[in-house]
Amino acid sequence: MQTFPPKKRQRGAAAAYVEVRLAVGQVAFSLADLTRETGLSRIAATRQLGRLGAAVVQVSRLQPFFLIVPPEHRRRGGPPVEWWLGDYFRWLGQSYYLALLSAAGAHGSNPQGLQMTQVMTGSPRRPLKVGELRVHFFMKRRMERTPTQELAKAYAPTQVSTPAATAFDLVRYADRIGGIGRAAETLGPLLPKISPVELRAVLEAEEEITTAQRLGYVLEKLGQPKLAAVVHEWLPSRRLIALAGKVSASKDQPRSTRWQVQDNTGEFDA
Repeated sequence: MQTFPPKKRQRGAAAAYVEVRLAVGQVAFSLADLTRETGLSRIAATRQLGRLGAAVVQVSRLQPFFLIVPPEHRRRGGPPVEWWLGDYFRWLGQSYYLALLSAAGAHGSNPQGLQMTQVMTGSPRRPLKVGELRVHFFMKRRMERTPTQELAKAYAPTQVSTPAATAFDLVRYADRIGGIGRAAETLGPLLPKISPVELRAVLEAEEEITTAQRLGYVLEKLGQPKLAAVVHEWLPSRRLIALAGKVSASKDQPRSTRWQVQDNTGEFDA
């Protein structure tokens, strides 16, 4: 939908374009959007944007994608990530979802000390830094199979993993988000929002036996026998694995015969 009047090469066209977009609640645009709707050349458009100062920022030096920064967000250097994340990935032509600790926060579990937005993608991406905002990307093959939903009461449409899918991801990526202890602590408040049916759907979509073993073990330790039973029923044959992949294991550490998981973390009682 065009948001700018008929094309006209003029001074201040970029500023007027930005003002109109912000007035209708849009805080992101590409250079191609701007040139198409104003008639400005790429060079003229870039120069005019440069004159807007802190009102407009580029997400990265190599990407012609811009954010409009309302006055109340200029101290941080950009609008909240959830306001423009969906637009950014539509521009990239790629799938994504708000993930891990950020997804847990969206579902009501408030991770302590989270200084960045965590996003799942289907291919490697470098982190983004926009003012004080940080976006860290995690890659998952076949991520399109992960159950997602729209972020509730969001400023703009944003995809987030469901509570059940978030729980699975927290365990899968535990080594990269502060360890299995932090994953379990974050997972706890999500448990009332996870149904057996939804958990089963996640297990079938992800098809990762070792993560399921670890998740089942954690759910059992967190006092969730019904959800743990769903995982146990789904699991095919399994082999002995360590609870934390990046922590050394020894024969003296607790071992769960049911899950074939050796607890090498010290986070749970035997």
